[in-house]
Amino acid sequence: MIELKRLSPWEVSVLPDVTNALRWLQQQPQLLTGIGRGIERESLRVRADGSLSEQGHPKALGSALTHDWIITDFAESLMEFVTPVDRDIPHLLTFLRDLHRHVAKNIGDERLWPFSIPGTITDTETIALANYGSSNLGKMKHIYRQGLKHRYGSLMQVISGIHYNFSLPVAFWEARALANNDTRPVQAIASEGYLRIIRNYYRFGWIIPYLFGASPAVCESFLGDNPVLNTMESDGQGSRWFPYATSLRLSDLGYTNKSQSGLEISFNSLEEYVAGLKKAIATPSESYEKMGLFDDQQRRIQLNTNVLQIENELYAPIRPKRVIRRGEAPSDALKRGGIEYIEVRSLDINPFSATGISEEQVRFLDLFLIWCALIDSPEMDQAQLSFVKGNWNTVILEGRKPGLKLKAECGQQDFSLQEAGLALFDGLASIAKILDQGTDTAYQTTCQTLRGMITDPETTYSGKILSVIKQEGFIGSGITLAENYRQALLQEPLEILNDDIFTEKAAESIIEQQNIEASDTLSFEEYLASRKG
Repeated sequence: MIELKRLSPWEVSVLPDVTNALRWLQQQPQLLTGIGRGIERESLRVRADGSLSEQGHPKALGSALTHDWIITDFAESLMEFVTPVDRDIPHLLTFLRDLHRHVAKNIGDERLWPFSIPGTITDTETIALANYGSSNLGKMKHIYRQGLKHRYGSLMQVISGIHYNFSLPVAFWEARALANNDTRPVQAIASEGYLRIIRNYYRFGWIIPYLFGASPAVCESFLGDNPVLNTMESDGQGSRWFPYATSLRLSDLGYTNKSQSGLEISFNSLEEYVAGLKKAIATPSESYEKMGLFDDQQRRIQLNTNVLQIENELYAPIRPKRVIRRGEAPSDALKRGGIEYIEVRSLDINPFSATGISEEQVRFLDLFLIWCALIDSPEMDQAQLSFVKGNWNTVILEGRKPGLKLKAECGQQDFSLQEAGLALFDGLASIAKILDQGTDTAYQTTCQTLRGMITDPETTYSGKILSVIKQEGFIGSGITLAENYRQALLQEPLEILNDDIFTEKAAESIIEQQNIEASDTLSFEEYLASRKG
């Protein structure tokens, strides 16, 4: 039997008590067998000097519209690596590394930029938007990106990140229902459980940028004439940083959208979430109406003038998801089948990994998301949601500051990040023991390693990479890491996949794109109209 630590009165006031849920989980650890995981890693293709590639998506990699594993995001140079759902962590990470190995061999002398924040971009007009061919679907994806460019600027859109997709086994939700005498369909129980995770993620997810934020610095060209430059420290050679920052990518300087701050998206029920999303994509925006639908040459520059062009435009650190059918909106998929998994979107590119993410991050996310599923999760109104986002912003800009305090809800006394972090790891350590039963100590080792980052902030990812940047500069350190990873990937053999599989996948994706283009019977405007609602 695993000994459970009794929380102190202070800990109870900040962190929910997970003792009873842990006792329940101890008795049936097999419920955590079969966790589903998937990774989406974004990365810019760059030249040897760190400048952005102006080459199109390499043809040898197949169609960016239809390939299952290797696609593009906002720009032709912004690659995205997508793994299938996997229930084995080493296999998942090896598959991801095979994708990187294959790409490294097919992008010539280019490299993959190892940071979330791009390197030197002197002219944003040189950022070529992703092209997906002549089909209505391809045109829609391209014009959506035109809209992003005109609404928020291209520079923000080429900031890269990691998305981690996570699902608990159906048996877990069935057992929770049985323990609570809940006779509803498991689909409804799982949806409610994932929303519980999301609310707790907002409350306590500041731990993620604290541990894994890796964008404390930028190249000053990234900020242009932004007056914030005058408040940042500098090496006098183009690198700028805040001394205690963890993730400028998640700050107002990075991948955020103030125009969406007024959206009232609720995570209290699936019905409320879907209704809020539907409202956002149907609500006209005065500023986007002024922008218009077409430029002077009558080329469409956005899909519509609503607050959101499509649902994927919603900026959020975490999303409820379900695999969609062709032509189906994400919210319609959720209405049809409930929440199938959650997508964690607040991870910076890990500059200490050739694939942008490490095993210790995956194991931590497992532990943290399970913890979020077990603890109580009261409903949150918009004021509470805004309140907890304040703790995120504090950690994003000052996470490593000695003695940093965060705000407790309900007017309680401010609390120490370090004390809360240590208490959180006590709960995670108990879950780690359950996950490690009958296997090894991988989760417990992860806990021990990361717990050390709470007491020594300079060992966090942001602390370590800022030390490197101060010595080599933002661009210089990026170039060195990119070249080191390029050489390593070029020399490594494929382990799970092989060249024939990649060749076949590329060919199949090109044929599929051609078939989509040949099957169009509607004009583009008719196609857009058919997708409304």
